[in-house]
Formats: sequence, structure tokens, C-alpha cells
Amino acid sequence: MLEIQRTPVRQKAIQLAKTLNQEKPDYNYIRELFRHLRKELGIEATHQPKKPLYIPTEEEVHKYYNAVWQSRNMHHVILIKTLLYTGVRVSELINIKIDDVDFDHCQIKIPHKKKKVRDVPFPTAFKETLAMHANAAEEKGKTYLFESSWKKPYTDRGIRRILAVYTKIAGMPYSISPNKLRHFLFAWLKKQGIDDALIQPYSGHKSMLSFDVYSRLSTGDAHAEYDSVIGKFPV
Repeated sequence: MLEIQRTPVRQKAIQLAKTLNQEKPDYNYIRELFRHLRKELGIEATHQPKKPLYIPTEEEVHKYYNAVWQSRNMHHVILIKTLLYTGVRVSELINIKIDDVDFDHCQIKIPHKKKKVRDVPFPTAFKETLAMHANAAEEKGKTYLFESSWKKPYTDRGIRRILAVYTKIAGMPYSISPNKLRHFLFAWLKKQGIDDALIQPYSGHKSMLSFDVYSRLSTGDAHAEYDSVIGKFPV
């Protein structure tokens, strides 16, 4: 069987670029061009299968949190507990202001899409710890719940670095990301028998169920269910 001789990819790209250069093509033009090329050449577009979502087990979360606790860095302990208890996205965590926290009702206001705000609960048992953290931050003139020593809110990358440090300390073979902690909470709540319809109002997730279902469920209903089981949370 004869071996097909192909022009190296970079060289072929240079040849095509010379052909197209005078037409000043934009991205959409190039995209459509290659779509038609695939069709003419009979090449089917292939997609990498999505990796299944990995959710840590309770034992793994125990192991990870123990590494955090052993550090005795209370700022990191409270930050990671907030992620675990609320399930907020890292982009939401870094934008929480001290004034967004309602300690009386154990809720945090999270700005959502289209200028909406959703309330996420945290355990009553966590209230005093979080309040002391917030008061200490306020006394230092800080605005955000979690700020660096330079009085600036953390960045997405900064939070991920912190979590990566404890992944290494815990000797875990894979990273524990903010998203994994978020998914762990929601999976754990489902394991306790809480319906998706009661998790969705404060998760910020798009739901497969009808939004009419959620419109009939108040955030208070969701919080009541949350409070009924959070005492058994592994951290």
C-alpha cells in the first residue's frame, strides 16, 4: 500500500494563507470555509468525549479538610468552609462583600444573571465563626469578605492556588477545585433526599425541570430543607 505524502500542516497553512490573504477573511469566513472543506472532502467533525464529572467522596473531603485544619490558617479554614457550605462559584466568592452577609438569617446575597440576586444559606453553627471573621475584616477597613493582606479581593487564580496547596499537603492524586467542592455539596444534599427543585433556588444552576416548578418554591422552603440536614455535613 502506497504511503500518502502530506504537506506539513504549518506549510499547508502558509499556502492557504497566501491564497486567502487578499480577501481579508474574518473568523466567521474561515470557520465557514473549513466547514465546507470538511463536507467536500468527506471528513466528519470529531469531538472529544466529555470526561464524566468527578465528585469527591466524603472520605476524600474529610482528608482534604483535615489538611486545611492542620494548617491552623483560620483565614483559609473559613474561606474553604464557606465554599463547602454554600456551593458558590469561585467567581461569586471573590465578590462577596461583608454587607452581603445576613448573619441573623444565615444567608449571603449573591448577584446573579440579569442583575438578579439569590440568597445562599450557611449553617447556623457557622454563624459565629463567620461573624468574627467579618468583624475582624471590617476593623481592618476591608470591604470584601475575603481580601488579601493588601486589602484587595482575592482573584479566581488566587483562590485556586490556595486550594491547590492543600491538595498537595493532603497527598491527593488530583486537584480539589472550587467547582469540585460545589458539586460535592449538591451531590451530598441529593444523597440526603433533598429534591433538585429545592436545591436549584440557591444553586444558581440552570435546571432541566420547568421553571414553573421553581416559581412555586420559595427560597425559604429550600433553606428549611438545607437546615434540616446540614448538621450531618462531613465538615
